[in-house]
Amino acid sequence: MTSSAPSLNRIRIGSAPDSWGVWFPDDPQQVPWQRFLDEVARAGYEWIELGPYGYLPTDPARLAEETSARGLKVSAGTVFTGLHHGPAVWEKTWAHVADIAALTRAMGADHLVVIPSFWRDDKTGEVLEDRTLTAEQWRDLAGQTERLGQEVGDRFGLRIVVHPHADTHIDSEDNVSRFLDATDPDLVSLCLDTGHYAYCGGDSVKLIETYGERIGYLHLKQVDPEILAEVTANEMPFGPAVARGVMCEPPAGVPALEPVLAAAQRLDAELFAIVEQDMYPCPPDKPFPIAERTRRFLRSCGA
Repeated sequence: MTSSAPSLNRIRIGSAPDSWGVWFPDDPQQVPWQRFLDEVARAGYEWIELGPYGYLPTDPARLAEETSARGLKVSAGTVFTGLHHGPAVWEKTWAHVADIAALTRAMGADHLVVIPSFWRDDKTGEVLEDRTLTAEQWRDLAGQTERLGQEVGDRFGLRIVVHPHADTHIDSEDNVSRFLDATDPDLVSLCLDTGHYAYCGGDSVKLIETYGERIGYLHLKQVDPEILAEVTANEMPFGPAVARGVMCEPPAGVPALEPVLAAAQRLDAELFAIVEQDMYPCPPDKPFPIAERTRRFLRSCGA
């Protein structure tokens, strides 16, 4: 830590499989899970997320042994949902959520990151549905997300944190505000991903200052503004945009993370801030040096 950096004593820093180019439970382009665990610990991180379910061992005893041997702890699991489709998708959604929530709880974590479904395919760019929700779909999205928050809390003791994400219906400042205004703060919190929010034109510091009580979790990420301009001009889907390098190594992009962390520190809350630099696909030797440099940079910010 530099002498001028404030102490961010309410922020717990971690990383995730995403920062090692991991998007899928199994993919030949991804590093093996053992290498991820080895390298994330060597890079100086103590906290990790589970990543896509099935990438890390799903047996709690095995995973606990592997993580504790490396001095690692789990901060959250991640689920994907299409709750704007209403009650008809509940059973399918819960089948996906329950196993992940059980493993997340067994690993001692308190959070479940909820990512909305994409309106266009992130690989092919195929438009899967309208990018704008109807009023009825907004009601279903809010109501079913509250139901998910209630059920996950009652059954597993976890808090859901909904992740605004590029190419989903919870993306821009307007849509994030609409979603937050429509949901119960006791049941639904937000996972603010600084990179995705900037990708969609949002201001993370403003969001923290406006909806501070709803911020339950952070993902630290930056976008390259020049590549983002190209992505936006060409209406490029998220997957190809990542392959193009739109998510970049801090502190080279936007938003500046120092003011985001400072704003988060001012909240009356303990927060995880998990580094996630989307890099799928990437060479296997690329993530570790970036992870080390990013950890050093965050220490210089006081984290």
